Amino acid sequence: MWNYERRLQYPVNITSPNAKIAQIILSQYGGPDGEAAASFRYLSQRYSMPDRKVAGLLTDIGTEELAHLEMVASIVRQLTKGLSAEELEEAGFAPYYVDHTAGIWPQAAGGIPFNACEFQSKGDAITDLFEDMAAEQKARTTYDNILRLVKDPEVCDPIRFLRQREIVHFQRFGEGLRMIQDDLDRSNFYMCNPEFDPGCGK
Repeated sequence: MWNYERRLQYPVNITSPNAKIAQIILSQYGGPDGEAAASFRYLSQRYSMPDRKVAGLLTDIGTEELAHLEMVASIVRQLTKGLSAEELEEAGFAPYYVDHTAGIWPQAAGGIPFNACEFQSKGDAITDLFEDMAAEQKARTTYDNILRLVKDPEVCDPIRFLRQREIVHFQRFGEGLRMIQDDLDRSNFYMCNPEFDPGCGK
């Protein structure tokens, strides 16, 4: 059960609409390394995580990613709000406009819709945590790319906040991975896995 506060995790106040920028930012809503994939990934993986502390970590970060999804949606909405169909078309936003008007819908910057195949939940603690660390670095790289392309300080400010959180999440998943590895090393997990290799560790 979650308690919802009616405020963004970090403020978004964009006064100059720009549909070209909105198309770029949209990728972090529903793109391959976006916030939708992150929240679904971690909130799915938590159920099979054997360590309760690491499961709690997945819940914490997965919940925060929902807040980031809300921020990205707010950025896209503020960048397109009030623009006419003609202005959206001029900015190259016409294909999106035909399907969604100026509604928020999960897709990558290139127009590819969000797909659950963009994230993984394997039920193996090591596999999932390595996936999570890689996902945070890919998201950080995407935010780096956005900051290279976008110069509007009102957009860059919340994007920098989101980028910083990816770094923090990467570090926290690294701590979770070390906790799991310390436990598994007692069974010489990397030499053999007792679950699959008969006589392992004897």
